[in-house]
Amino acid sequence: MTQDMTYARYLALDQLLAAQQPLSDRHDELLFIVIHQTKELWLKEIIHEVLLAKRLIAEGDVEPAYKALARVSRIQTVMTLSWDVLATMTPADYLSFRGELGSSSGFQSHQFRTLEYLLGLKDQSFLKFHAEGSDALAQLQAALEAPSLYDVAIAQLPKAGLTVPDAVLNRDFAQTYTPSPEVEAAWLEVYRDTQRYWELYQLAEKLVDLDDALVTWRHKHVLTVERIIGGRPGTGGTDGVGYLASTLRRRAFPELWSLRTKL
Repeated sequence: MTQDMTYARYLALDQLLAAQQPLSDRHDELLFIVIHQTKELWLKEIIHEVLLAKRLIAEGDVEPAYKALARVSRIQTVMTLSWDVLATMTPADYLSFRGELGSSSGFQSHQFRTLEYLLGLKDQSFLKFHAEGSDALAQLQAALEAPSLYDVAIAQLPKAGLTVPDAVLNRDFAQTYTPSPEVEAAWLEVYRDTQRYWELYQLAEKLVDLDDALVTWRHKHVLTVERIIGGRPGTGGTDGVGYLASTLRRRAFPELWSLRTKL
């Protein structure tokens, strides 16, 4: 006889709550694990939503994509707030179990890198952190080689009568996107005649919301890491705060920022 569905069975709580396995007896290690596991769960949902938005936009269903993109922005806000919880852990608390982490680091999160690739921030150097034949590497490579969310958004511009060079539309999507004056000019027309290009204007602002939230998340990450470990090197071999601070300059949708100066 089939067992009745329960809350615990539906959510697989036995497996979920058994997934926290501290390697030390230090009180704060559980918090560290929960924060990072929760981040990975939210990243899974964000990737789910961005893939939906990408498909809808590529098919020309721009307006229905707004909901998925708005949901991503809300999730990003929750993820940023989680740094405040982690910041309740003092440097002494963290150092009491840091040795157990070895060389593991959030730097190695394949889901975070997948999200960056999906948004258009493509850097093939992150592939080397994942084993050949692994699901993580397969997910990363698929996101690297496919058009990004920004690529499919740009592809909608010519459909509205705006000019985008073929070199942009048919570029090697595995390569880092290079800002284009022509793409900036096309988006500038959208912003100068929002009534005519309302769907594209709203799409652009939803994309800026994502970029804004990502930079906000990075900034809070920098502050939290500096508060807890100062200028120490990161466990993954980076220079810690220095590396994280350098990422604050990245923009997934560069022309949507640069056009504002010319409005």
